[in-house]
Amino acid sequence: MSKIGIKFVDGGKVYNVETNLELAPNSLVVVESVRGIEIAKVTKPTNQTDEGEIKSLIRLATDEDIKKNEEFKKQEKKVVKITNELISKYNLDMKLVDVEFTLDGSKVIINYVCEDRVDFRELVKDLASQLKTRIELRQIGIRDQAKKIGGIGFCGKECCCKKYLNDFDKVSIKMAKTQGLSLNPSKISGICGRLMCCLAYENEFYSEINGKMPKINARVKTPDGVGSVIYNNLLKQVCTVRIENESDSKISEYTLDQLTVIPKENVQPKPAQKEKQQNVQNQQNKTQNNAISKDKQEKLENSDDSKTQNKKKFKKFKKHGNSKN
Repeated sequence: MSKIGIKFVDGGKVYNVETNLELAPNSLVVVESVRGIEIAKVTKPTNQTDEGEIKSLIRLATDEDIKKNEEFKKQEKKVVKITNELISKYNLDMKLVDVEFTLDGSKVIINYVCEDRVDFRELVKDLASQLKTRIELRQIGIRDQAKKIGGIGFCGKECCCKKYLNDFDKVSIKMAKTQGLSLNPSKISGICGRLMCCLAYENEFYSEINGKMPKINARVKTPDGVGSVIYNNLLKQVCTVRIENESDSKISEYTLDQLTVIPKENVQPKPAQKEKQQNVQNQQNKTQNNAISKDKQEKLENSDDSKTQNKKKFKKFKKHGNSKN
């Protein structure tokens, strides 16, 4: 028994199947999947584990199977038209993507996208009565819609998901940051409105290079003196450094082997920074001294008030004593 890979559409996900048949690549076979009896194409197996999508490989597809499959494909346009009319009739907030027939014609699978939950029970009843077969409505994601329909990406080529991607890899905004790309959504989003799949292609390289490059504003030692990093060219692995002297400043590019990063604790402040720090310290000392003086003044005033009150009490007591005598 040997393991082969099969896929239902070009660029679609590859599933592994074990069989005793000797099948050449690109051969058409009939398989039983969770959706029903379908025609698939033979390809190389993958290392990914299957999720029970394929139940069994039945046989090599015959000319009759291929002819029947082509006839069903011609009927798909008619089903799409009927479905769109019914969606408009019931005013459903959903978008039809495509229609698929099983090879035995026992089921029609309708793929759609929508943002919220949709009550399509009346739609299914009408479709079943008109098509005289079982109806399965399957909600898919925006990226799956782009994969099925296809299109041209910003690079001018066919979308990767349609052309050759078997599955969607995880893509995050962190990948765009790592590669120094603009975080403008229109620049890093594909035709599906999600982050472009190609952001993941070179992410490993950029992550590795970023670990070697000094950070922006880091102090580095160069052959021309000590300066600050103002730009990193990740592809060339070159750093742009500004070296400031007392009279002028100089901007030059250096390779990584020409630079030595100075630890933060060993960084000497620039003259301008040193003067600024001294001014800040003087201001803090002045504020603190003012606060102490104010506090002393308040204490003296309180002390004078208490002395005045004591004198008044003493005079009052003395006057009271004299009146008794």
